Amino acid sequence: MNEFSEECLVTFLRKQEQLFAEPVAETVEEAEAFLEDCMAVVVDTLEEVKEYFEENGMDVEGMSMDELEEASEVFALPNGQYLIVEG
Repeated sequence: MNEFSEECLVTFLRKQEQLFAEPVAETVEEAEAFLEDCMAVVVDTLEEVKEYFEENGMDVEGMSMDELEEASEVFALPNGQYLIVEG
């Protein structure tokens, strides 16, 4: 089971509408449960974001690092890590 930092959960709560039309969580606890249910992951670098997408069958060939960072599934965290949430 993933353990998500408070910073990660708050960031997801604040930015969740970049991926979902309507909020899927209203509290930190709901955010944590949602992220666990959809098996979200936290990675350290954009290179790891690219590897994750490649391993999960997404065609990222030709995408720049900026395009990867702007993908709706990718949430940049204040500490420099990235939360990946598949919608």
